[in-house]
Amino acid sequence: MTTLLDVRALKTHFTLKRRPGSTWFRPKPILKAVDGVSFTIDVGEVLALVGESGCGKSTVGRTLVKLERATGGQAMFGGTDILPLSTKAFRPLRRQIQMIFQDPFASLNPRLTIEQTLAEPLRIHGLATNRTASRKRIGAMLEQVGLAPDAMHRYPHAFSGGQRQRIGIARVMVLAPDLIVADEAVSALDVSVQAQVLNVLKDLQRDSGVAMLFISHDLGVVRHVGDRVAVMYLGRIVEIARTKALFERPAHPYTQLLLASIPRLDPARRGLRPKLMGEPASATAMPSGCAFHPRCPHANQRCIDATPELETRADGHAVACHHADKLTAGHAA
Repeated sequence: MTTLLDVRALKTHFTLKRRPGSTWFRPKPILKAVDGVSFTIDVGEVLALVGESGCGKSTVGRTLVKLERATGGQAMFGGTDILPLSTKAFRPLRRQIQMIFQDPFASLNPRLTIEQTLAEPLRIHGLATNRTASRKRIGAMLEQVGLAPDAMHRYPHAFSGGQRQRIGIARVMVLAPDLIVADEAVSALDVSVQAQVLNVLKDLQRDSGVAMLFISHDLGVVRHVGDRVAVMYLGRIVEIARTKALFERPAHPYTQLLLASIPRLDPARRGLRPKLMGEPASATAMPSGCAFHPRCPHANQRCIDATPELETRADGHAVACHHADKLTAGHAA
């Protein structure tokens, strides 16, 4: 497979305001939202990025589309490191790297018709020479996402949440991008609508061959979407594996506890499942060593003293845990 995006040691830190009463001599606190994230996405591949709220997964996506400024690291896209590019230098790549936002209504201009919303990026990137060509392309794209072509004459308020997200998908796909960053693309929708929109997105991704970074907290959704899954905790990736391997043989204790937390219908097994205890530490005051050790049932002194590195095995399964081999064997047994 050909690598499309190669992210290396990505960092996105934010300087916060001093707390009331703090002395001016004390440095401002630093929020390490993303703190050394590395992964690759191949051409046509879907990498799902999953983790608890506040782990930094959305910040990864926003940094890659230049909505947030990276503090450090590299993101090689087509041989170019996109992180240091200025807004002007990055503009030619915006057609190739597109983003689907969580809130479909907030991402659509209420004063523009759907035709105007979809025609604007076509005009900016020179993909439609005249209005007739633009309308033809927009109408075809609306049909692909399950909407009638005449929907282009209406405004966003005339559509339901699921329909608005279909329009958001159409706005991205009409540009024929190489990479889509989908940030919680279905989490704001009703469960019944989620499946419909997700199927539309999956079909378009498969038919077009576009690569995707699919960001979600829903493990059930991730299982059916991702070719690989990356699990994130407090600004760092702790495990990456093929989807089937991760769900059948999770190697990191955080991943194991996340999977155990998936709701099941069998009441006899509910009380037997281990629970993810406590809350994550603050990203402004990270624990020493492994960031998960205060919540980990397997933590020892080594976990407190030394930060485990993300190590890739021969089968491509990568994990950042001092006890990974023992835990994987125990889980498989």
